[in-house]
Amino acid sequence: MKKQTLIFLLIMLVTSSYAHAADSVSAKIIALEKAALEKWNSGDPSGYLSLSASDVVYFDPPLPQRLNGIEALTKYYEPVKGQIHVDRYEMLHPLVQSTEKMAVLTFNLVSYQGEKASRWNCTEVYRLEEDGNWKIIQTHWSPVQPFADK
Repeated sequence: MKKQTLIFLLIMLVTSSYAHAADSVSAKIIALEKAALEKWNSGDPSGYLSLSASDVVYFDPPLPQRLNGIEALTKYYEPVKGQIHVDRYEMLHPLVQSTEKMAVLTFNLVSYQGEKASRWNCTEVYRLEEDGNWKIIQTHWSPVQPFADK
């Protein structure tokens, strides 16, 4: 009986430690994303560029195909510098699913310019780099489209 109790307590300790670590990763990833969004909303893409790994891949609705690498992403973002002005935003339903070295963040974004709202779905894949920093390796943006009435 004592052995079973000890095993149960050990399992609870490991489960609790894992849950705490997962919560910590989630908080870190969401904070990184929000900091990049804050810059983006004032026309500064540098937050996302500094978060992106050299081998990042990027999907965006206006693009005919995936962008590969930080150089291509930097070139794509260059024309939008100073052009984006978002009054406020809401990050809805953020969810981080992670392992020791990878994390996937999904969320819905509502950006407001005055009373006009833009609605987006976003998926970001983060990788824990050797230096201990989380970097985006894959981004996918898509507009939220209402279903057409039949």
